[in-house]
Amino acid sequence: MKKILPIFSYVFHPLFTPVQACVFYFLFHTADYNIKQVTPFFWQISIVTIAIPMALYYLLRYNRKIDSIMISDLEQRKIPLIFQSFLIIILLRKSIPLEYYPELHFFFIGALFSTLIALGLLYAKFKASLHMLAISALTVFVFGLNIHLQLGNIYLVPFLLLMNGFVASSRLVMQAHTPNELIIGVLLGSIPQILFLFLWL
Repeated sequence: MKKILPIFSYVFHPLFTPVQACVFYFLFHTADYNIKQVTPFFWQISIVTIAIPMALYYLLRYNRKIDSIMISDLEQRKIPLIFQSFLIIILLRKSIPLEYYPELHFFFIGALFSTLIALGLLYAKFKASLHMLAISALTVFVFGLNIHLQLGNIYLVPFLLLMNGFVASSRLVMQAHTPNELIIGVLLGSIPQILFLFLWL
């Protein structure tokens, strides 16, 4: 089991969460968007949230500013989180306007708040789990979509809650976080999403 659990840390890496949220959003809105609209949108999201951060990672790794993709050191996390905040703002302004993608827009606003708070905690010498932040935010978002669109999908949210448990276990097995850091990560990811949920439900 100890060899299997780390896989969840990679599958649900925070870099992939924006794309995963978009997948759920469009799966739940299949009647509202066509493939010609969705394809370029996914390219934009993938480039901004995966390709550009990965390029930054390799640049920082080359310059020995970070030592691994999991970025466990507090100081090493600051530049990626600052950069990620700016990328989310760009997406909100250019790619995910409120009038076209309301639920997704609020998801990214919540993600921005979570990222900024996690960044602030770094300056207070506390490291929150970004993995738990990301997957808990995704879980609340999918839960909200399920209610908002009255889909009645009783299996998806429990599945994501189970994935929360696997990701938390993987972070413990990999000795990447303490239980307190995991709990703070869950709170940072879920609370902003819950608060913004009331604006679009």
